[in-house]
Amino acid sequence: MELRKLGYSDLRLSTIGLGTWAMGGGDWKFGWGPQNDDSSTAAIHKALDEGINWIDTAAIYGHGRSEEVVGRAIKGIRDSVVIATKCGRVWEGESREIKKSLKAKSIRREVEASLRRLDIERIDLYQLHWPEPDEQLEEGWGTMAELVKEGKVRYVGVSNFDLQQLKRAQAIHPIASLQPPYNMLRREIEEGIIGFCKANQIGMIAYSPMQAGLLTGKFSRERATGLPESDWRGRHPFFREPLLSKHLDIVGQLREVADQKGCTLPQLALAWVLRDKTMTSAIVGARSPEQIRETARAGDIRLTPEEILEIEGILG
Repeated sequence: MELRKLGYSDLRLSTIGLGTWAMGGGDWKFGWGPQNDDSSTAAIHKALDEGINWIDTAAIYGHGRSEEVVGRAIKGIRDSVVIATKCGRVWEGESREIKKSLKAKSIRREVEASLRRLDIERIDLYQLHWPEPDEQLEEGWGTMAELVKEGKVRYVGVSNFDLQQLKRAQAIHPIASLQPPYNMLRREIEEGIIGFCKANQIGMIAYSPMQAGLLTGKFSRERATGLPESDWRGRHPFFREPLLSKHLDIVGQLREVADQKGCTLPQLALAWVLRDKTMTSAIVGARSPEQIRETARAGDIRLTPEEILEIEGILG
């Protein structure tokens, strides 16, 4: 699989990265439903076998469960895997209420907890999960810069930042990467953010390249309306009317393009995200080895200018 340099850093990431959000299970506010840890571990090992060389996780995924699963899975092979995780979301008390904090003390507690759960000595890419609370952004990013100097992390990046927030952080310490949502149905970063990242050597990592499953072609109206309570997607506007019907129509047209290309719809969606090398990598979630086998191979698919133009016509 192709490797691309991440921004100004010396990290080289496979164009497909393994996302572990769903591996946190369903026992928390933003879970994806029940998940078996053995299946998660098998998916991680299969991803590495398929040429994926990096894993993206976060402390909040399953309240630490995802990081623990990743830590166990990479035991003995740590040096061959790039590990990225995130901070800025904490949970408290028996209710495990999720709170937002970019305070220095909070981030320092989080990095130590993540290192312990992952069972590693240093995090390759440590990211602010969200720029919230906004008034704590400078304190939080300044603390991240200190962690680099102290050797606890190699590089620091951000996720879900808008253009002005990127500028504020960049003035304090160079940003290695931005992790935004980006896919055929969500293209907000094309207005200003991509240009800023190019100009400042900030690597870009797309999350939700298949819009939480909508662009896999495996969603029907019946499935969307029948999601379990423990699956956050059932509460999202993209999975409810009137947007659901609009998106399902687009997916139907994209399926025809995929058939003509001789690839699957998920592979087409990923190839579109990676069509320009400005995008270093795309994160793909998986619950089982079977899921990652198909999507990992999308890293080798190239779209022609004619195919890109046809897709643009469908997306409008």
